[in-house]
Amino acid sequence: MAGFLPPYTPDGGSALVPEMPWHYSGTLLTVEYRTDVEKVRALLPPDVDLAPEDPGAVAFIWADWQSCSAEGRELLDPSRSQYLETFAVVRCSYAGTTYSRCVLIWVTTDFAIGRGWFQGYPKKLGSIYVTRAMNHGRAAPRVAPGGTFGATLAAYDHRLATAKVTLREPSDTNGFVNALPMLHHRQMPSIAGGALSLDQIVTMGGRDADLGQPWRGDAELTLHDSEWDQPASLLPVREVIGGYHREVGVTFAGGTLLEDRSKPV
Repeated sequence: MAGFLPPYTPDGGSALVPEMPWHYSGTLLTVEYRTDVEKVRALLPPDVDLAPEDPGAVAFIWADWQSCSAEGRELLDPSRSQYLETFAVVRCSYAGTTYSRCVLIWVTTDFAIGRGWFQGYPKKLGSIYVTRAMNHGRAAPRVAPGGTFGATLAAYDHRLATAKVTLREPSDTNGFVNALPMLHHRQMPSIAGGALSLDQIVTMGGRDADLGQPWRGDAELTLHDSEWDQPASLLPVREVIGGYHREVGVTFAGGTLLEDRSKPV
């Protein structure tokens, strides 16, 4: 039986996710802000520490992606290549190194969930929209001074987040919170109960980065809770730092295992 992730079939053609590498091209709309440090601490496992500098900083990011595997066949079937995601990133420290860490994330497709769970991202389904920049006509902003972008996130028919970013000028960076390799825990409960059958600490990042010019500007961000999701309570907005817009391209081809605590059952 073949396939990177189930379902496994003789030729692997029905697999939810194809073999790595995975190529990504997209746009990131980012709002950075500060929350209560104890809120960040509460979302980190006991073996992970707060970042030594500005530990309450958060990046809330809307990503509009097009992705494909090595052969690029998904690009000719756009429902298999296009998706959006919204995710919250904090920074943390593990074994003396500072990392970025995704603590909340919603996506619009099943294959994005499959890839994310494999990587250690805590992905859930959501309804996501973000304004797209286009170079012609009046129905789209430009990536230029005064360009204004909106973004929304909902899940289970409940609005969870609304953002607005108005660009001001080119920037040297796309912010600082989501600027480091990711630190994730890959975990899966044992079917027999008790210990985790998968329990790994990993780090990862992209390769062959092809990054556009970042822009920064003024930002607004409003978060809400629902019965099933709690971004406003988990990471409340205390002080908005600013907003960013950037086109990016990157390839993911695997990560690094830092510690494997999986126990046979």
